[in-house]
Amino acid sequence: MSNPTDPTSALSAVPAAGDRRSTRLRAALKFFYGPMDCGKSTLALQINHNHARQGRHGLLLTKLDRSHAPRITSRIGLGATAVEVEDAMDLRELVRSRWARGARVDYLICDEAQFYTVEQVEQMADLVDCSSVDVYAFGLATDFRSELFPAARRLFELADELLRLQVEVLCWCGRDGQLNARVAGGAVVREGDQVVVADTVPDEVEVRYQVLCRQHYRAGDLGPADTVAGQLRLP
Repeated sequence: MSNPTDPTSALSAVPAAGDRRSTRLRAALKFFYGPMDCGKSTLALQINHNHARQGRHGLLLTKLDRSHAPRITSRIGLGATAVEVEDAMDLRELVRSRWARGARVDYLICDEAQFYTVEQVEQMADLVDCSSVDVYAFGLATDFRSELFPAARRLFELADELLRLQVEVLCWCGRDGQLNARVAGGAVVREGDQVVVADTVPDEVEVRYQVLCRQHYRAGDLGPADTVAGQLRLP
């Protein structure tokens, strides 16, 4: 039998969520998704705040945040320090390391979840099922090609709850914005790396993202030249 004081023992041997098991509440994996500017990071920080007020202990994670720092940041100015997720990181081992230091982990906040690996999504499910750790994942569903990110696809397959954020993000035409277009040199591009880091883009080419409705995304129509709403430039 596994030793419950040994951080290298099986995940199921060490409860990571305080007294959740004694109350027989089931942990959950929830995926909050939507296009750019719909408030995903803001909601992640709000959920963390609400849980912390009730005495729960959370761990904030992010990957490739807009701040280029290990932080969860919102475009409305909110932010908090987070753990930067690397491709080789095992989220279960991350939680174990907190146990080894005597820290509780009741829940994870996983921002920019579309950039995680599929294996890390599997690890989220393990933490929920084997250790009663709640996992709240936030991210884009589709990339600039309107194709699902691999991690988002797996979250759709495994999550207990899927929640599309309802904060209105509008296309330039006024319809609901659904898709994230990558714009380079003033035109919608449909080929290239799924994730573009700023220093891989030639200095002379302006690359930005713009939320469009399905019709104008498919047509590659960016609207009037002076349209600025829903645009994000690479830093």
